[in-house]
Amino acid sequence: MTRLIVGPFNRVEGDLEVKLDIEAGTVTRAHVVSPLFRGFERMLLGKPPLDALVYAPRICGICSVSQSVAAARALASAMDLTMPPNGEIAINLVHATENVADHLTHFYLFFMPDFARPAYSGESWYPAAAERFRAIEGTASQDALPARAQFMHIMGLLAGKWPHTLSVQPGGSTRTVTGGEIARLAAILAAFRKFLERTLFGDRLERIGALSSAQELGEWAAEKPETSSDFRHFLHLSNALDLARLGPSVERYMSYGAYGSLFKRGLFVKGNQVPLDTTVIAEDLSHAWYAREDGPRKPEEGRTDPDADQSEGYSWCKAPRLDGQVVEVGALARQVVDGHPLIRDIVVSSGGSVHSRVVARLLEIALVVMAMENWVGALNPDEPFIMHGELPREGHGQGMTEAARGSLGHWLEIEKGRIANYQIIAPTTWNFSPRDAQGTPGPLEQALINAPVLAGEKEPVSVQHIVRSFDPCMVCTVH
Repeated sequence: MTRLIVGPFNRVEGDLEVKLDIEAGTVTRAHVVSPLFRGFERMLLGKPPLDALVYAPRICGICSVSQSVAAARALASAMDLTMPPNGEIAINLVHATENVADHLTHFYLFFMPDFARPAYSGESWYPAAAERFRAIEGTASQDALPARAQFMHIMGLLAGKWPHTLSVQPGGSTRTVTGGEIARLAAILAAFRKFLERTLFGDRLERIGALSSAQELGEWAAEKPETSSDFRHFLHLSNALDLARLGPSVERYMSYGAYGSLFKRGLFVKGNQVPLDTTVIAEDLSHAWYAREDGPRKPEEGRTDPDADQSEGYSWCKAPRLDGQVVEVGALARQVVDGHPLIRDIVVSSGGSVHSRVVARLLEIALVVMAMENWVGALNPDEPFIMHGELPREGHGQGMTEAARGSLGHWLEIEKGRIANYQIIAPTTWNFSPRDAQGTPGPLEQALINAPVLAGEKEPVSVQHIVRSFDPCMVCTVH
């Protein structure tokens, strides 16, 4: 047996190390390490509750709106406050803009450049992939980055700035819009649709969203040359490398539901849809660098007391579990829980994998952009965008949402008008968790088992594909 430490990873938000045990050219055991402690939960202790809207978004610069939405919902829960329809729509638009931009960034800047690695230089498909997707220098960046920048103008109109907007509040959005601004939002979405249909998909968004099986996806891809669109290009590379067999899922998928009623809330466990009970979420600290507790604790009862001398710890990431079980979160989980026929068929027939995670992420771009077009049309500038209420001096609340990378939850306790406890479980905390007290590895640790490692590889390309298929955000993991 040999031991290989991979990391720090480039093109990943934050610090990450993966320790691998390798035998006969395959990974037999993996430990995923989050090596940086940050302490946002501790910073919030004793602060006025509304300060969460300032602190929480600064956990991360690329998914700050998701943190804002979760914090606002936790406060709204404590205040028993409901936002008006315009507020819901405006926040959905801001949140969706960030999530779609994250998906686009992940595909073009984080995931696809791995196909331009020298390890693949002997493959027949390598020259085209390297020319298109090489990091920074590839032609794909020249197409995608301007389109993303133009798309992000939605943030300026609806959020004032990005990241770390303060427009997202418990009762809705502070930013109203005029009829002229609604027209401009529609124009931005129309331009972004053109980019997606011309470059990413090479087809209408409606057709991408209507694909209903793995066979139909394959037939669609075969209609045109593989380099005619970036989605087809990925499918060609995925087929050549058999990415559908790489990085298997744990067969338990969770989603809190997203954008109101657009994507459902629930669980999908070994082929069956199951209701979601968030009261059975608990965090295990047995293999993390925190003060030991008497068993897992529910988030509202949890603490974040660092202890770098914890003898069995190997990560600053906690180990969240749902009723004691490991679950995967993210775009794949959202779409399989929502019941999209394409993703259901892929997962039921061949399971979660590197291939299915990327397909789900790209499919979600098409679905969400079409929904955004409808939301813009539903805005009414003559109606209120926000409701106001009073914060209780004693109370509690929880805020659940879906970031690009998966399920995000904030739990808030208020005593004497101040934050007495604030706990956060981020998507990558779920996916990159360490082992629990039963010794059960987290989702990524399990997905890495049996990954092939070629002789002499110091940064195994299979490991790179698996890690990036989860699109980790390590600064959110250890907030």
